[in-house]
Amino acid sequence: MTNPFLRWALSPVLHLAIRLSPESDPWGHLSYAAPLKAFGSGSRKDFSWYFEGESAVEARSIAEIRAWLAGCEYASDTNLFQEPDFWQHPRTFEQLRRGDCEDFALWAWRKLVEMGIDADLVVGRTMPMLEGDSRHAWIVFRRDGKEYLFEPAWRGDNAIRPLAEVRKDYNPEFGVGADRRRFSYAGYLRYLKWAEKTENTTVG
Repeated sequence: MTNPFLRWALSPVLHLAIRLSPESDPWGHLSYAAPLKAFGSGSRKDFSWYFEGESAVEARSIAEIRAWLAGCEYASDTNLFQEPDFWQHPRTFEQLRRGDCEDFALWAWRKLVEMGIDADLVVGRTMPMLEGDSRHAWIVFRRDGKEYLFEPAWRGDNAIRPLAEVRKDYNPEFGVGADRRRFSYAGYLRYLKWAEKTENTTVG
């Protein structure tokens, strides 16, 4: 059964574009400004909202960001808020110090941007794509001419890795830049093709 997000996405025009579009680099940017709901049902505020209010945590380096996050606990939205998807404001996350991947990512993304680092918040899936709701949030940032992928909820040395080394392990779908502008990745089309194929295989 196609999930609700896929039903929303498959307008007749977009459906035709998906069928006709060639396979391309999933990390390529599309000229399509993703709506808020594309990021997930818990994404209900414009991304500038996550920068409102003063942070109670001072972080002056990526190392300090990671050190603070190391004291936070991963917890599902169902356990915390009795909702399947709820995006915390970074100030709420600072108080609870508990949350899931997008809560960790939103907080770290805000901190990186406030430090003057060119960083994107990204929503997509890890590879291989599996059935069910396997969406995930992470950060891509650029520094000294290089791009890095940052998993804020991860512990250990592999939380930050050169993007070139891990591109194949991720399928990015939507992103928002340091300027709070939303965009889409070609990985969105890749996911829709996979989901449509999976549904046809299941039904057939």
